[in-house]
Amino acid sequence: WRVSPDRPVPDHIRKPDYYATGVPTAERESETRNTPPVLTEKQIKKMRKVCLLGREIVDEAHRMIRPGVTTDEIDRVVHEYTIEHGAYPAPLHYFDFPKSVCTSVNEVVCHGIPDLYELQDGDIVNVDVSAILDGWHSDLNETFCVGNNVPQKKKDLIKATHDSLMKAMDTCRPGVFYRDLGAVITKHINGAGFSVDKTYCGHGIGEFFHCSPNIPHYVGNKAKFTMKVGHCFTIEPMINMGSWKDTHWPDCWTAVTKDGQPSAQFEHTMVVTESGIENLTKRLPTSPPLWWELEESASAVPAPSSSAEDTRTKQVAID
Repeated sequence: WRVSPDRPVPDHIRKPDYYATGVPTAERESETRNTPPVLTEKQIKKMRKVCLLGREIVDEAHRMIRPGVTTDEIDRVVHEYTIEHGAYPAPLHYFDFPKSVCTSVNEVVCHGIPDLYELQDGDIVNVDVSAILDGWHSDLNETFCVGNNVPQKKKDLIKATHDSLMKAMDTCRPGVFYRDLGAVITKHINGAGFSVDKTYCGHGIGEFFHCSPNIPHYVGNKAKFTMKVGHCFTIEPMINMGSWKDTHWPDCWTAVTKDGQPSAQFEHTMVVTESGIENLTKRLPTSPPLWWELEESASAVPAPSSSAEDTRTKQVAID
């Protein structure tokens, strides 16, 4: 599918070092520090601000999801909303990524490039948003159903992916080994009959898009470090319906399942507190409902009661 031309970024928007070159030089230089940064309260306040914006952007994209919408249209809305709020869309030009958001449809595991593909009834699509505001980064994503005819197994995949993330987040607190998150996620996913992609991982985030620690999502990984108050990072499991193995399209970005079966992903950015974590990208009361929330709200609506006239008519029929 054709990819539209670059969307402009106004002069007043602060741009990262990779905007012109495609290479995040400062981020790469920071990798020599190795240990996870510990954020101050002042820095955490900045993270709250950019992460709230990230949540609002994802919700704005979610409201667009329906058959016939192109992933390029999603990119346009994400790009414009981000710019309008004084931020920079972090994916744009990051290692030459050509768009402002990642849109991953069906068998695409992650890093799908928005193009002129029209979403179809029965698709699932992940929207992965990252923004930079005042030099600080947010990162989150969610997977959505397209239309009213998504197969139940796809819906189950989405729900299991979401729940595995939330279970992992529930275990986070000072002193927990990052490597142990993979066991929590794998236990839930294997129990649901799906598999955990082993290629991609969560990561530290803050002044840089990606930094220490790396956080694999599978059991038996060898991730370093334990959580400390002030660590800020993402957890973002990619869960496949079939095999965990993936491959890439020729664009060198789009990761897809090797067996062609669907994949889903959810991601939050969080910071470690004294008692657990603060979810910086949490869903808001105004966030559009996910598929199971829609079904739960529909089932909670009481059936309309019979009117007095209906009751009288039924009684006459019985008599």
